[in-house]
Amino acid sequence: MREIEKPLVTVVLTAYNHEKYIGETLSSVFVQTYPNIQVIVIDNASIDGTISVVENVLPDGSDFLLVRNLTNLGLCRAFNQGLALAKGKYIIDLAADDVMLPKRIELQVEAFEKLEDEYGVVFTNARYIEADGKLLNFHYPVNYKEKAKKTIPSGDVYKSVLENYFICTPTMMMRTKMLTDMGGYDESLFFEDFDFWVRSSVHYKYFYLDEVLTLKRNVPDSLSKQVYKKGNRLLETCYIVCNKAYDLNRDQEEFDLLAARIRTFIRKCFYAEEFELAVRFRRLLNYIQNPGFATEMIVALCRLHLPINGLYRFYLNNLQKKGARPEGFSLLNC
Repeated sequence: MREIEKPLVTVVLTAYNHEKYIGETLSSVFVQTYPNIQVIVIDNASIDGTISVVENVLPDGSDFLLVRNLTNLGLCRAFNQGLALAKGKYIIDLAADDVMLPKRIELQVEAFEKLEDEYGVVFTNARYIEADGKLLNFHYPVNYKEKAKKTIPSGDVYKSVLENYFICTPTMMMRTKMLTDMGGYDESLFFEDFDFWVRSSVHYKYFYLDEVLTLKRNVPDSLSKQVYKKGNRLLETCYIVCNKAYDLNRDQEEFDLLAARIRTFIRKCFYAEEFELAVRFRRLLNYIQNPGFATEMIVALCRLHLPINGLYRFYLNNLQKKGARPEGFSLLNC
């Protein structure tokens, strides 16, 4: 592509108290080999030095916007602020603690420009890093050439989205028009990706680009680690999304996959002591198929309000300390 033909890409970076990491994250955007980038930082009322770091790392003459929220509006609403200001043909939702490798935008745009308009997302592999930057495992296990060892769903991925949490969220580049047509992220939800995948993949195709282009930071307070905390809002969001999927499903296979996913969420509700929510999940499951003996037993235990949460979190912590966490593991799937 000649320089003038390169479409604009908007990077929306949402931040809240990311003083430790946002400098590295922004620097990874500014050193991209792709030249045509708009950067929008949405600060969700940080009380640390996040804003100062942002101002110090800005290059001269960059196409850059900084929005300072007076209160923390949450991830979904903050991203939608950036979406409303986005001028790019494509858009990236980047957390303020993750890192893009230098050729990421160039390679994803090249892939996108070869695809039909029915493709709404290009996603890739990623490597996890510790809070201090130490390299960990890959999202999809790789061979010696850093290519995925297994076939990753691509094309119509709606069934795969119903089945499990397989996409590494920060690796996605999205078609901006798709997002605006969808109305952006659902601002009533606590987190965005499961809902976005369900609502978008039922209408648009996804393309998997087999490259490692993002470093995803494994921080102690990440959302995936909160799913088993009592009172978390993650499972409530999952319940709302499962109801949406129920209305969107197109065939019996999709209903069967949704039923299996609901059973998984019922188990999570038991471990997180979200007992009433487990009963609501069970009611939704009953519209699809008979819950079965094992699920009914878990729901019966939920009705007893057993104090299981502390014991289960102790078990998970010990499991991870022993290095038993498999590659691609997500607490939202276990």
